[in-house]
Amino acid sequence: MELQKYLDYLVQWLQEQVKLANAKGLIVGVSGGIDSAVTVALIKKAMPDNHLAVFMPCYSSSNDEILVKKLVVTLDLKLQIINLESAYNELQNNFNWHDGLSSLQQKALVNCKPRLRMTSLYALAQANEYLVVGTSNFDEWYTGYFTKHGDSACDILPLIHLLKSQINTTAKLLNIPQEIINQPPSAGLWTGQTDEKEMGITYAELDNFLNGQEKLLDNNIVTKVKMMHKNTEHKRKSAIIPKKFIFKN
Repeated sequence: MELQKYLDYLVQWLQEQVKLANAKGLIVGVSGGIDSAVTVALIKKAMPDNHLAVFMPCYSSSNDEILVKKLVVTLDLKLQIINLESAYNELQNNFNWHDGLSSLQQKALVNCKPRLRMTSLYALAQANEYLVVGTSNFDEWYTGYFTKHGDSACDILPLIHLLKSQINTTAKLLNIPQEIINQPPSAGLWTGQTDEKEMGITYAELDNFLNGQEKLLDNNIVTKVKMMHKNTEHKRKSAIIPKKFIFKN
């Protein structure tokens, strides 16, 4: 199936999911990045009057808001802005994590950002009877490059089968501003953070691996991707449960 036909299918699929859930619309968090831009473009097509894009800055780059507002104007989106800095600060104060944090504490703290965002999205979704739409693509899902119960917490994942290179092509088809397409992918967890620097792998390498082109990659890259997939398996599963209790009189 060619990409444009698949995108048309996704729009219909989103509409079907809303009906199946007896919901009224769709909501997604936008960041100024390409994945959320593509996602919100699709939900706008699916639900022109019943969609909501939510920008939730939390010590984010000032450029993020500029890109989000450009996206809103370009696609004529409904936007709500919720600043999460005070909530994040309150959590940090209550944890009493400030100076001299361990690496585990630092990671736990920055991962509060996507978890606060998802809390906000679900509150707005419930109030509007909307479904929360996730933005993870195949590369991120396979490697576990997302925050558990953060940006992975959602009701539906329309981009789950698309490679990063296909997301880039999709963005052009959906009239996403070029500045967003050109922006280095980042989870926005800290200043200067980019996906590829943090993973130590480029998206082009990941795409080659996921396309079955391991022969084009260094063995160390192949081993690393396989290890990332194995170590993050718990992120792609629901909560672990014990065997069933059988009550006997």
